[in-house]
Amino acid sequence: MAVPSRGRTSEILSSLPLHILLYVNMVYYIFYFLATLAMIIYKSQVFSYPDEFLAPDLAVLFLMAILEVPRLYLGFKGNLTEAEAPLGLSLGLTVGSVLLCVYLLLWQSYVLWADVLLNAVLLAAYGLESGLKVTAIAAFVS
Repeated sequence: MAVPSRGRTSEILSSLPLHILLYVNMVYYIFYFLATLAMIIYKSQVFSYPDEFLAPDLAVLFLMAILEVPRLYLGFKGNLTEAEAPLGLSLGLTVGSVLLCVYLLLWQSYVLWADVLLNAVLLAAYGLESGLKVTAIAAFVS
């Protein structure tokens, strides 16, 4: 049974697909971080991993994890409060996450097929999420 509005029309502009994708991305990123960390440890034990390249690869992974927390928080907050600014900031942080993901995909010392698969899924999720963020921001502005 619908509750009649009292002379006020309020339309919900929050994006349910964006909210679901942010949640799925949060869960996937935990798996991604643990799997990538395990693979870096594996590669450093099995292959002749140069010590001077181990630290930058780990630093990029941990920087990406640090960047992921505010990116997801601002995405959730911006979508639920229907505010453009947090969603726009989240979109900007997504660009940084994409660059770090591309580094782990192309420029780390050893790239295994599992690295390619994990990073391809994450990049696809970032792309879809970015499109939904732009659509949500457009809906909030209009």
